[in-house]
Amino acid sequence: MAGKDKVKFGIKNVHYALLTDETTPTFETPVAIPGAVSLSLEANGDSSPFHADDMQYFVTIANNGYTGDLEVALFHSQFLEDIFGYTISEKDKVATENANIQPKPFALLFEEEGDVNGTKYVLYNCICTRPSRSLATTTETTEPQTQTVSVTASPLPDGRTMCYTQDETPAEVLTAWYNEVWLEDTTGGAG
Repeated sequence: MAGKDKVKFGIKNVHYALLTDETTPTFETPVAIPGAVSLSLEANGDSSPFHADDMQYFVTIANNGYTGDLEVALFHSQFLEDIFGYTISEKDKVATENANIQPKPFALLFEEEGDVNGTKYVLYNCICTRPSRSLATTTETTEPQTQTVSVTASPLPDGRTMCYTQDETPAEVLTAWYNEVWLEDTTGGAG
């Protein structure tokens, strides 16, 4: 079992990459979201039993991706501009949110540590809510206030929802993980 993770922990290196073409699919270059605090994901999909011969004869399970929350120290301006269409005034440098603009889909890249290797992930087709804002007074100690978005990761039209590295993933793939969104091509490698 040498060289294989026994446990997983932590989250780091969170990135997003705008999804520019859902059918191909095509993504922009990943952009870092520093300050990751937590990511919780729940599988999204229902089971549908079919009854015959007075029993549960067949069960289908829908894979509708994942839903969850991403908590970070602070979502930076570029993320708000890219995903939610915030505009920054040229003269005064004030950010404006527009309720008429829908969020753009993106891939979410991140990694969790392991006792040996860790795992790097891509969720291909994400959409998220605007960041929640929580403000609190300071007391004897200053407690940083974080921001959270609810993330929905849906399958691409071809059914792909996510990918992740394994203990045997080559070093060159791991090193280049955040250079572009990894997509399997027809030969079994990154396309």
